[in-house]
Amino acid sequence: MGSLDKDNDFEVDDMYLSNQMLIAMPSVNDPRFERSVIFMCAHSADGAMGIVINKPASGITLPKLFEQLNIASEMERIDLTDPIEDVAVQIGGPVESSRGFVLHSSDYFSSENTMTIDGKIGLTATLDVLRAIAQGRGPKHAILALGYAGWGPGQLESEMQSNGWLHCAADIDLIFSRDCGNKYDQAMAKIGIDPSQLSTTAGHA
Repeated sequence: MGSLDKDNDFEVDDMYLSNQMLIAMPSVNDPRFERSVIFMCAHSADGAMGIVINKPASGITLPKLFEQLNIASEMERIDLTDPIEDVAVQIGGPVESSRGFVLHSSDYFSSENTMTIDGKIGLTATLDVLRAIAQGRGPKHAILALGYAGWGPGQLESEMQSNGWLHCAADIDLIFSRDCGNKYDQAMAKIGIDPSQLSTTAGHA
């Protein structure tokens, strides 16, 4: 798992969707994004990047990853079974799907490797955060995402104009909830929408 450059070109701006949740319209039938909820880590004129938060990685758990990566000894893993089981492993998106990104609460911070998104959420893409979790000193809330969702300049804006996405304010409880099956409906409810009543030609929020 490589490092994430926190000195990137993305800048938070009111006209962009950084620190928002992106919600797929019912018309999106791409299996990678169908009924997906994406936390937007960065969005600017240079492009956008987000983490899908409701697509669990089948058959992958954090204890198994710790074992594969030799993050903690067997005894340490036994001692930490409960807290590390609370960290969800998600398919974060189709870009760099072999790379891990940890979306987490701001109680964990690495000055060299953490990108702070809004003062409450951070994104770290180094093994250090996993070692911290294994040692019981990691963030209170975390999602390990394999890959991320990315858009080039103007691409996300174009998809939104084509009614591909809705968006709403970020909700930390929803983001880090283990109830992935209901995150889509919960996100829709935040903007007062029943997905079953939503026309595929409706405008966006």
